[in-house]
Amino acid sequence: MNEPRIYDKHIFICTNQRPENAPRPSCGEAHGIELVIAFKKAIKDKALEMPIRAQKTGCFDLCESGPMVVVYPEAVFYKNVQIEDVQEIVDEHIAGGKPVERLRYKKS
Repeated sequence: MNEPRIYDKHIFICTNQRPENAPRPSCGEAHGIELVIAFKKAIKDKALEMPIRAQKTGCFDLCESGPMVVVYPEAVFYKNVQIEDVQEIVDEHIAGGKPVERLRYKKS
């Protein structure tokens, strides 16, 4: 039996913060919380007529490609997301249904 979805789109933004001098980078250090705030604002400003949530999350273990963002239910991972990319992701993917290919993470 398929349960109904709570959200039509669910955006997870990595905010993991590694200790200082850690051998790997961390998304939180590279403006993770600012990305969460920017996504929430862009969604609110767009006034989308769908249940949607943007929230912080822990590590996706793709740190070298971060800051990382994933959009469900499509499971589209975005790499190296910058504040200036948020509006494009909201406009094109969240509202328009078309992932932003230039930011899409692809396995090597």
